[in-house]
Amino acid sequence: MDTLFSGIEQRMRNENAPLAARMRPQTLDGYVGQEHVVGPGSWLRRAIEHDTLSSILLYGPAGTGKTTLARIIAHTTHSEFVEVSAITGTVKDLRREIEAADSRLLATGRRTILFVDEIHRFNRSQQDALLHAVENRTVVLIGATTENPYFEVNSALISRSRVVELQVLDDEAIRTVVNRALTSENGLKGMFVLDDGAMQEIVVLAGGDARAALTSLELASQMASPVDGDALHADQPLQITLEHVREANPRHGLPYDKSGDMHYDVISAFIKSMRGSDPDAALYWLARMIDAGEDPKFIARRIFILASEDIGNADPQALLIAEAAFKATEVIGYPECRINLAQAVIYMCLAPKSNAAEAGIDAALAEVRSGPRREVPNHLRDRHRPGSEEYGAYLYPHNYPTGWVDQQYLPDGLERGSFYVPGVRGWEAWRLEATARDRAAKQRTQP
Repeated sequence: MDTLFSGIEQRMRNENAPLAARMRPQTLDGYVGQEHVVGPGSWLRRAIEHDTLSSILLYGPAGTGKTTLARIIAHTTHSEFVEVSAITGTVKDLRREIEAADSRLLATGRRTILFVDEIHRFNRSQQDALLHAVENRTVVLIGATTENPYFEVNSALISRSRVVELQVLDDEAIRTVVNRALTSENGLKGMFVLDDGAMQEIVVLAGGDARAALTSLELASQMASPVDGDALHADQPLQITLEHVREANPRHGLPYDKSGDMHYDVISAFIKSMRGSDPDAALYWLARMIDAGEDPKFIARRIFILASEDIGNADPQALLIAEAAFKATEVIGYPECRINLAQAVIYMCLAPKSNAAEAGIDAALAEVRSGPRREVPNHLRDRHRPGSEEYGAYLYPHNYPTGWVDQQYLPDGLERGSFYVPGVRGWEAWRLEATARDRAAKQRTQP
């Protein structure tokens, strides 16, 4: 029960809480962004407003409003709202809350919403402990995670829930969050104003993360405040400048989780930029990984693979460049090997492209694994056995002026071109033309 003392205690906690915590909205009307999830007419908004929510998994990067949305549900629902920590919680804790929820449902008919933040941190046995209660609706689960739930959450639990993906906030949403914090009584109470440069810097630093934006604003306001604090009571608000923001945030770090979705998204963009022959984009994604401390050997391995997969014999030198870059990461390391990696990346981007090597071996493997057994042509078989004189003549290419002679190398039933389709660029195309000329010359000299 709330008392005078509990109200005072809550007010003191709010006054000492970070700006991001004080500005957490309590209703959907105050919730910024994620219109595709909680916009008018959306399934989740109707479920929240009508208190008919079923189990959901909120998935998205940090600062996109997952915990805030769970808190809004807690303030608007008529159900009992219970939170269990995925970091410190145990199976015993979960079972205790599920038993309490079952008793509550039987005694009063009141449902229980169980909120588990960072649910991907629960191990499999902890997640399994939720299955029966979620399936029977003893509890309505709200799980929040920054990791892809299809990889990190039991498939059985996913099948009993609805995955709701939240996206990074756009620049306009971040500006709305910042402007509200400047004027709100729970925020900076109109005591500060931002110049345009400071606002833009906060937006850029946030990278779509509302919590990061509010933290930057709070730190910058401390930089703008006089030491004695007297000016805070003046009639004119204090100005927060670009310099204040930069002083409060000396390093601009973009989000990058070396074991999460961001890691895979960035490396995917990196590879596709090299494949697409865009050196500027490839260098940008390379810089993102280097700045985040990504293992340089991991980066070099991806360059090594691309050299054969996407360049191949259009430029055979690419494989040697990639090998040298990999060796440099082993011998030199950061920070200098960033230059070796950059050189290799630019080379890969500018090299002519061919995927003939990958396509060829994959086609050949498909034939081997699903096609019929095919015998080695007799004239190609090993001669070191009795009866080999009956195999037929093998034509030795070096005995011919062009170093080539027309004879069967594939097994019966397969034709030349079944697997290897040469590219039309670079060394591969040049060699194709040269080979065609040699074969034509050979055919002209044959009787």
